[in-house]
Amino acid sequence: MKAQIITLLAVCLLPTVVSNGSAADYTTWAALVPEHCSGARQSPVNIITADVQADPSLTAFTFTGFGDSSSVLQIVNARGKTVKVLLDDRKMSVSGGGLPGLYRTQQFHLHWGNGSSKPGSEHTVNGKQYPMELHIVNVRSIYPNARTALKHSMGLAVLAFFIEATNDRGKPASWNNLTSYLSRIPDKGDVLDIMHELTMDSLLQGVDRTKYYRYLGSLTTPPCNETVVWTVFKEPIKISQDLISLFSTTTYVNTKDDPLNTNNFRGVQPLNAAIIYQYLSITTNTTLLQSVPCWSLYALVGLNPASLLQLKEYSKTKFAFFLSTLV
Repeated sequence: MKAQIITLLAVCLLPTVVSNGSAADYTTWAALVPEHCSGARQSPVNIITADVQADPSLTAFTFTGFGDSSSVLQIVNARGKTVKVLLDDRKMSVSGGGLPGLYRTQQFHLHWGNGSSKPGSEHTVNGKQYPMELHIVNVRSIYPNARTALKHSMGLAVLAFFIEATNDRGKPASWNNLTSYLSRIPDKGDVLDIMHELTMDSLLQGVDRTKYYRYLGSLTTPPCNETVVWTVFKEPIKISQDLISLFSTTTYVNTKDDPLNTNNFRGVQPLNAAIIYQYLSITTNTTLLQSVPCWSLYALVGLNPASLLQLKEYSKTKFAFFLSTLV
């Protein structure tokens, strides 16, 4: 059944890197693809938490099909640059989260360093680089495919999850199942159907998806189109180090006669004038809110009616006077 959904292979056309470029020499991309890779809105970036601003227009996400194992189709050694998992975008989608509409969920891929010796996340937080980073690629539903979406502002929404190492072995089970395919897709272009009952929810287990950063940026590989709404989740996925190391020790740039695929990340780019925002879920941050002076909550909720109603529902005691001045 999974192998028959051939149309989804079109998502492999989403650009990864140009043929004469690599993640290791990303400093040359601006010369190779000057139209976008030298732009002012490039990704990834270093998130400085002290500079992050609250955005009352951001909301919780709605994830559709993330618990459906039939939506996780195939695993691909994508051009010898990354490991990509194809998803059924007829069943999976993302909305809410301050996005301008519904986005179809098409694939996820990963960026890594070199085992335990070098971390490989693309985004960093206060200069900290994590061992790996997972990107879930979503295409705005008003566009027929990813290539068309790349031509439009906010055409793509990428959900980024940091991956942190633990001292366990073979944990969690979902990632143990996923990495069991890596030794069978060593060469560029290798594809396998996923036979395990994997779900996106199981791969993201333990992550609070109501805590995230938001900014407008670009693809992190050429052609570097500046058409991406980035969501970077604050909490990392926790995976045992032995599973993380498999990514840099089992897949090759082309074939087994070539170098292993390591350090497939782009370094952080200048933030320039971009602003990084965060979603503050009132219902899940009660301790924080109770310590915030009432006067400063004006800046937090602004004049957004949804935020005011949420805050009013949350508390009718501590903020009663504050709310009475707003409604």
